[in-house]
Amino acid sequence: METNHKNTLEDIRQTVILNAPIQKVWEVVSTSEGIASWFMPNDFQAKLGHEFHLQTPFGPSPCKVLEMDPPHRLSFSWDTDGWVVTFILKESGDKTEFTLIHGGWKQADVVLPKANEKSSVIRDRMDHGWAGIVKERLKKVVEG
Repeated sequence: METNHKNTLEDIRQTVILNAPIQKVWEVVSTSEGIASWFMPNDFQAKLGHEFHLQTPFGPSPCKVLEMDPPHRLSFSWDTDGWVVTFILKESGDKTEFTLIHGGWKQADVVLPKANEKSSVIRDRMDHGWAGIVKERLKKVVEG
């Protein structure tokens, strides 16, 4: 049976080159303290299958670690709407290319219950939010 993904929203992708070695970036994106320093408070643990919460403006969001490949890739489910967030790190000399992918978006007109807004509105908001988080906050923490 084929699923029609024609109307689902595109993944959010944010990439930044960080002036730091990959191991330093990995520490900041794969530890509870590190993630809290640039994203949100949490009880994350770098263990496959670990269930944790991100403390969002809408309250605690349940998450689960889906993939761990230190120091190159980390993936987790976020909340209850099918979102998956992936961090991809690529070594580039003494710098690190960091890409965040936020996928699992529904169709544009599907209303997301917590925010009571259409998926397309939330995606646009989060795309702008991720840009600031990755390109400003993460960069400042890693390079600061």
